[in-house]
This record gives sequence, C-alpha cells and structure tokens, in this order.
Amino acid sequence: MEFERPVIKLDSVVLDCPDPKKLADFYEKLLGWKRSFIGEGWDAVSAPDGSFRIYFQFEPDYVPPVWPTSPDCQQIMAHLDFAVSDLDKAVAYAISCGAKLADVQYLENARVCFDPAGHPFCLFQH
Repeated sequence: MEFERPVIKLDSVVLDCPDPKKLADFYEKLLGWKRSFIGEGWDAVSAPDGSFRIYFQFEPDYVPPVWPTSPDCQQIMAHLDFAVSDLDKAVAYAISCGAKLADVQYLENARVCFDPAGHPFCLFQH
C-alpha cells in the first residue's frame, strides 16, 4: 500500500541539558532569537520569524559528549551548524557569550565550539 506524503517540515530541535535557563540564555544572546519559557524543566529560543525553535530540556543525568569522538566516551548524537558572515568575528562573539573553542579543528572555513552544557556546534563561512 502506498501512502501520500503529508506535509512534514523540521520545526525544532531539542537539546538535553542540566540547566535549560542557562542554555537558553546562551543561545538567546548568541543568535539574537526570541526567548520562550515553556514550563518546568523546559526553555526555548525561536527564530525571529517563528519558523524554527531550539528547545532545552532538563536532564538530571546529562553527560556532555566528547569531541572529537573517543572510544568508551559519551558520543555526539547531533550538533548544530550556524552559517556566519565573518568566521573570526563570530568565534570571538560566541566565546564572549560563553562558548568554548574546541582544541581540535579540521576545516579552514569552520570552527567547532561548545555551548555552556558541552554540546558541540559549528560556525561556518561559505
């Protein structure tokens, strides 16, 4: 039996973390997005046009991933990529917001950083 594909679009991503408010504070400042308090144990930021959200969910047993990956360590399940107009300025700004630059970098046009909860994210310039 074949099914007609309904409209399906990516609406949001959820990041587990030990402190949703702290992580929402970071991404609100980094991206300049609108802040939304969702409820106990949740927080969020939304793109200015409301087209996409990042949710932050309290996870008491959260363990940050290790990057680059290493055997027997918490593995990365996903990461966020952000396009930037000026890589050096974006990295400096991200660090001023509370990000940490990863010690290992592989690409000339991208930088891996970690948010305050240890999630890796990439800033890249085409």
